[in-house]
Amino acid sequence: MPLTSQAPQPGHTDPAILRNFCIIAHIDHGKSTLADRMLQLTGVVDERAARAQYLDRMDIERERGITIKSQAVRMPWTVTAESATEHDIDAGTYVLNMIDTPGHVDFTYEVSRSLEACEAAILLVDAAQGIEAQTLANLYLAMGADLHIIPVLNKIDLPSANVDKYAAELAGLVGCEPEDVLLTSAKTGLGVTELLDQIVKQTPAPVGAADKPARALIFDSVYDTYRGVVTYVRVVDGKLSHRDRIKMMSTGAVHEMLEVGVISPEPVKAGEIGVGEVGYLITGVKDVRQSRVGDTVTTQHHGATEALGGYKHPNPMVYAGLYPIDGDQFGDLREALEKLQLNDAALTYEPETSGALGFGFRCGFLGLLHMEITRDRLEREFNLDLISTAPNVVYEVLMEDGSEREVTNPSEFPEGKIAEVREPVVRATILSPSDFIGTIMELCQTKRGTLLGMDYLSEDRVEMRYTLPMGEIVFDFFDQLKSRTKGYASLDYERKGEQAADLVKVDILLQGEPVDAFSAIVHKDAAYGYGVMMAGKLKELIPRQQFEVPIQATIGARVIARENIRAIRKDVLAKCYGGDISRKRKLLEKQKAGKKRMKNIGTVEVPPEAFVAALSTTQPAEKSGKK
Repeated sequence: MPLTSQAPQPGHTDPAILRNFCIIAHIDHGKSTLADRMLQLTGVVDERAARAQYLDRMDIERERGITIKSQAVRMPWTVTAESATEHDIDAGTYVLNMIDTPGHVDFTYEVSRSLEACEAAILLVDAAQGIEAQTLANLYLAMGADLHIIPVLNKIDLPSANVDKYAAELAGLVGCEPEDVLLTSAKTGLGVTELLDQIVKQTPAPVGAADKPARALIFDSVYDTYRGVVTYVRVVDGKLSHRDRIKMMSTGAVHEMLEVGVISPEPVKAGEIGVGEVGYLITGVKDVRQSRVGDTVTTQHHGATEALGGYKHPNPMVYAGLYPIDGDQFGDLREALEKLQLNDAALTYEPETSGALGFGFRCGFLGLLHMEITRDRLEREFNLDLISTAPNVVYEVLMEDGSEREVTNPSEFPEGKIAEVREPVVRATILSPSDFIGTIMELCQTKRGTLLGMDYLSEDRVEMRYTLPMGEIVFDFFDQLKSRTKGYASLDYERKGEQAADLVKVDILLQGEPVDAFSAIVHKDAAYGYGVMMAGKLKELIPRQQFEVPIQATIGARVIARENIRAIRKDVLAKCYGGDISRKRKLLEKQKAGKKRMKNIGTVEVPPEAFVAALSTTQPAEKSGKK
């Protein structure tokens, strides 16, 4: 088949020369750097415009050095006659649609959506670190989506690179020969040209019927202040043209298409996009709910009747309350969450009220980093000042009368006779050098973990599988794992049902009044530690009042920890220079009576900074992962 020698224009692309692929890997294995090098070699980004992590568009991604949002980009690649002979492929210019995906476990949902738009996946492994937990997780996702896997060993230029060992490990995992593993250095560009040729050779061309009614899968959406909702799609059948009237199959909403095009790597207008192409649509719609991820787009007239498969919606793993410091910003927070949910389909939220914090939203997240990133984005992109409550998971409480309650917030924990409390558990996979087996086992035992099994991937690398309560994972488990293994261990986890546990609700009382924002559901053995920690924190954070304030941690009616904030005391004897002692005693008694009356009618003012500091987790979620 003769191929064009010029870069094909969007909308006139033969599916035979299209190659849709994504890059999957563990954090810090070089996905974004490899994407940068490909953009440079294919000529879509010139030297002047180039910058590190080009596809990481958000400030927060660049600051933390991690990819949060998948990014799609279209690149032309010309296979020379010499390369065509060497690799047994046709010479000519091909169109590569690449998607750079996140590596962190909290953003696995982003990866799963990207896989649906591809036919192949580059499995990237660091030649100095080898296979990590998230490498395995992403590989299983790609295999589940029936993608062709291209194994690549990156960072072969590092002095600590162990190419032979990890190439054999990767080959054993994918099921190929060690010599089939491609060797690259994204930083220097070594081997990237050959990788692009192999992508053309190994990636199957997209399959679809150009003469059938149009069907396109929405795999991402963003909200633009000026242009409304921008929808990213992968065309499966037919074509979508400029000025077509399109229909969203799940909602039945009909819109006129104002603009259609491709990302290369900036938006480029096109007349139409056809079978196998990845592009964007703009309809001018401002209502973010009318463009759902996983929906099928078709034309209004002679449209498709059967929708595409879509996506399985992710279940939130961690819940936390988000409240505006200024109560007047409640409406702004609702609008911001609506727009953010369009861009982040894994985020869920519903309104809730707290006696201490006022009106806010109970939000569901896929993990602690997801929660932290969401809060950061709300504050940066929408100029909000927020307080987030301590994260917690969903518990099932079975009462003695046989009724069941779902508890997403400690304030919902029922009073009365409880027969059983069930907590969610996860199946955790930990990959580590074998030297740290003992310390990992000790950590998992303190977190109430159960060992499921252990396998040696090589002489000095071990895979350990544990069942762990999710409530233990979401706080400081990852940080402790990293510190105890000197940063060498990696963690991946997935939800695996529920188990009964001895859990109690710890309330924090100020002046005898419970403050719902500080309540927590913890294991009975950890309740005393939580009460002492929170009482000590609040003693430092709450300013002294005119009267003594007791801080108490309680389980039901039983006090398990207490601290006192001493009263500010005015020196009423300053003007008494000697004289009768009864005069001084009378002034002191008068002051004492006044403080007692004030204590009876006074309320404790807790400043917002105290909530922010007291509710911050003991350590932040993972922020490393520079690519």
